[in-house]
Amino acid sequence: MAMLRAARVEDAAEVARLAGELGYPVETAAMAARLRAILPLPQHRVTVAQGGHGSLLGWIAVERRFSLESGERIEIVGLVVDAAARGGGVGRVLVADAEQWVLAQGFDAIGVRSNVMREGSHPFYESLGFARVKTQHMYRKVLE
Repeated sequence: MAMLRAARVEDAAEVARLAGELGYPVETAAMAARLRAILPLPQHRVTVAQGGHGSLLGWIAVERRFSLESGERIEIVGLVVDAAARGGGVGRVLVADAEQWVLAQGFDAIGVRSNVMREGSHPFYESLGFARVKTQHMYRKVLE
């Protein structure tokens, strides 16, 4: 099984590789910059699952958020497991780690958003006790 630990900037290449598997390609240098910015922030937690040869089997990013309409909550903002390791329990262990952090923060719930196109993730989250509470569209406008 994978060993869980806090992400480090030195993990940037592997975190970027896995982000690419999720459909978010990013250069290692850009991921290193993101990790340098996020890791020191107490409202963020990034945990990695390390395999036997130093490669990462997956990662999870969790964020404590505050908004006018919802108040404070904690949400999984990224979760990816290497395609070769899927179905082996890595995702479950990463989510369990995030849930422990949520409880330690004094919260009793965690949320996650999953793209409707990621059909494989929906039964995964439901099997962990997540309930679908909303369906929405996301819009983006490029500003010039």
